Amino acid sequence: MDDIIKEIREELTQQIDGKTKATSQNFFKEKIRFYGVRIPIVNKISKDYFKLIEYRQKSEIFSFCEILWQSGFLEESFIACNWSYYLHEKYEPGDFKLFEKWIKAYVNNWASCDTLCNHTLGTFIERYPEYLPQLKNMAKSADRLMRRAASVSLIIPARKGKFLKEIFEIADILLLDKDDLVRKGYGWMLKAASESHQQEVFAYVMSKKSVMPRTSLRYAIEKMPKELREQAMEK
Repeated sequence: MDDIIKEIREELTQQIDGKTKATSQNFFKEKIRFYGVRIPIVNKISKDYFKLIEYRQKSEIFSFCEILWQSGFLEESFIACNWSYYLHEKYEPGDFKLFEKWIKAYVNNWASCDTLCNHTLGTFIERYPEYLPQLKNMAKSADRLMRRAASVSLIIPARKGKFLKEIFEIADILLLDKDDLVRKGYGWMLKAASESHQQEVFAYVMSKKSVMPRTSLRYAIEKMPKELREQAMEK
């Protein structure tokens, strides 16, 4: 295990890109640890090294992910997210607690949150929709990234037209949230839902627009026709 992690870290160090290293912090308000490796390269490293461990038990691979998460480096978190998603056909109900733990213990920025939740957690929820109530619990968390996770976990299912009832319920919980990352997160979720349920999402936005933060509203209506956007933005 140590050898694989060591090799990955050596590869990341060799792949540092000057421009990426100089600009990566600009995308975050909080202080982030990063190597400065371009995302396509990180994804290639993920795939290449996964081939060396894919024969192992799921629990072993999740242990690799844990070590990568613990480093605190952005690129290592992306590799952990990719690896956990590569195992999606092997997900079991008990895996939810581990994914939730990773959010609580290690996720400290929007990029790691979205990468884990869009794919790993979102796919888990599609496979085990009985865990949707757990997302509602997350939406009530004191941790802003946990609250963002509750909404961005439903982005891909929302694009497929799934879970509209629960999407509106989570949006209700987060509606007046003070945090900009959370506002953008649930606005994004509504925008994704509008791809399959435009009229329902428009009706929801219109019913809430007197109190919905403008940031969330703009995100939610972004893919709607111009006339609907203009109607929603009227004061």
